[in-house]
Order: sequence, then C-alpha cells, then structure tokens
Amino acid sequence: MSRTTLKQTRSRRARAGAAALLCLGAAPPPPPVALDALLAPTPAPTLDAYRLFTDPGARAPNAGLTPYALNTPLFSDYAEKTRYVFLPPGTKAAYRAAGAFDFPVGTTLVKTFAYPADVRRPAAQVRYLETRLLIRQAGGWTALAYVWNPEQTRATLKRAGARLDVGFIDAKGQSRQVDYAVPNANQCKECHSLAGELVPIGPKARNLNGPYPYAAGAENQLAHWTRAGLLSGAPAPAAAPRTAVWDDPREPLADRGRAYLDANCAHCHNPAGMASNSGLNLDIEEQRPAAMGIGKRPVAAGRGSGGLEVSIAPGAPEQSILLHRMRSTEPGVMMPELGRSLVHEEGVALVAAYIASLKP
Repeated sequence: MSRTTLKQTRSRRARAGAAALLCLGAAPPPPPVALDALLAPTPAPTLDAYRLFTDPGARAPNAGLTPYALNTPLFSDYAEKTRYVFLPPGTKAAYRAAGAFDFPVGTTLVKTFAYPADVRRPAAQVRYLETRLLIRQAGGWTALAYVWNPEQTRATLKRAGARLDVGFIDAKGQSRQVDYAVPNANQCKECHSLAGELVPIGPKARNLNGPYPYAAGAENQLAHWTRAGLLSGAPAPAAAPRTAVWDDPREPLADRGRAYLDANCAHCHNPAGMASNSGLNLDIEEQRPAAMGIGKRPVAAGRGSGGLEVSIAPGAPEQSILLHRMRSTEPGVMMPELGRSLVHEEGVALVAAYIASLKP
C-alpha cells in the first residue's frame, strides 16, 4: 500500500470513528491545552485562546489541569480564589524543600479571583473578576491578567490593570463594597520579584503540604502530585516542611501568626525581595528575632510608623508598627501596599494575638 493510500485509509477510519461516536451520542473530547499559545512571545488577547478550560466561563478545567490550594493564602479583599497548575505532558516539577518548585518550561499557574454575592452561600451567584496566569516560558516567567466581562463569557488581557466595583454580603451578613484592583504588569513584578527575577510565590512544599478535596477523595497535595506524575524527588509529607493554616485554632498561635505574615508580607520582606533594604524579613524560615521585627527599629522612620518605635513590640500590639500598618487603608501607610483596599479584620486579630503572646 502506498503512503498516499495509507493516509487516505487512516483518514476514512478517523471520520468513521467520529461518526460512530456521534451516532452513539458521545461528544468528541475537547482539544487539548494550547501549549503553543502559552509559549508564544506575544500573549493571547483573550483567555479562551489557551484552551485551559472547556467552557466559555472557565468553570470546567481542561485535561491536564490540577487544582490546588495553599495552607495559608494571601488576603485579597475577601476574594475567593481557585487555583490550577498545568504541566506539559510528560514533564514534572522538581521538588525543593525551600522556595517554589523547579517547574518545567510550559508550566502555567492559573488563579481566578471571584466573589459570591453572599459569602455565606459561596457556590451561588459567583462573579469572576479576573484570571491571572503565570507562565514558565523559555526566558523565564511571564505574568498576565485577564479581566472577565459582565456576562461572564470572556476574559480579556489587561496589561495596564483595571479597577472594578464589587459588592457582596460578608460572613456577618453585612453589605461590603470593594474598589478591587487588577494589577498592572509592573505591580505583578513587584510582588513576584526574587533577586530581580519574576517567580511564583505560592507553590512551595510547605504551602502544599496539606489535604485537598479532589473529586476522588481528599489527599495530601504533595502525595497527590507525586502519584500523578507532576512532581519528582518529594519525600513523604511527614518529612516535608509545612506551613500552618492561619485560621485553624487547633494549630499553635505562633505558627499561625507567622504563617499569616509569611503569606501576606514575605513576598517583599525577604532578603531577595523588593523590601530587602528594610531589614525586616517575615519569611517563615527566618529565626533571628530582630530580623523578624521583634524589637526592631525601622530603617527610615516616616509617617508609616505612626509615631511608634519598633516593628513588633513583644506583648504590646498597640505599640507595634507592623500592626499599625496592617490596620491602615491609607496609601503610603498601609501594608501590604498592593492587593487590598480593605482591612483584613480576622488577620489583624490573629497578628495582634500573636504579638500579645510574645514575651517582652
């Protein structure tokens, strides 16, 4: 049989197979994730071009996307977040005990920010605001933000960022308004900068060392990633580092307080971050009291200090600059300075309790 005849035969068989599926009422599988689009030097104008999801509203992840969650995430004005990781077929991330995993080229971290109309009913009337992508390309990581239209049918690239008015009912039944900020490209680089390079923040061993409610049942994420062929070199979860869950009262207060500061502050306040010159290191691995802010005077005292003398005054939350800045929404004073417009009341209460527990 000639090569041309062989191709014709295969084509007829493929058409016959597709017709048989249609006759049986089975829809053909959706096309795979568009890896070529993810690796292209020019980003796609709309999110759907990447085929990360199989529906227009990005509720159904495509094959190859794995959901994940962090033990203690960054606070973002009470927004709900869904996270997925995509690795090109046949590739794995390499385990690291500290810092983000070493991900292969083509890896895409997908994070959608959303608000239910009433957080007491989190699955009802959910409004998607933006979906952020962090793509590992040959030259490094690229951060992109796609903003959802009011109809929730398409997300469009917004390199310059955007401001969105959001209203919701909070856990206490009170109406809240948020001036939600979609970050611009430079702001993405500020938070994700490590030694001048843009890198992931969340997918570290200690943040993933916890259970996730997969469709087949709850399983530790490190164990699941290893079993699913997404991760190599990881030890058993019991031998891996672990970040505490900030709002789980069963965990030690000090562990939860430090976990919260790590998630919300340490992406800048670390030795290689944008705020390294402050000398304040809130990374959870830090063990030196002064570097952690305990009894530490600021490098440059300004109005952000609120007239207070030290970052953390052991046993005295009201005398601590760190807590003063967490309670502020004033530009130039508030910390974190990006990613929120509201005060995280629960987070403030936790950090205040943590500082109060420290011995002078």
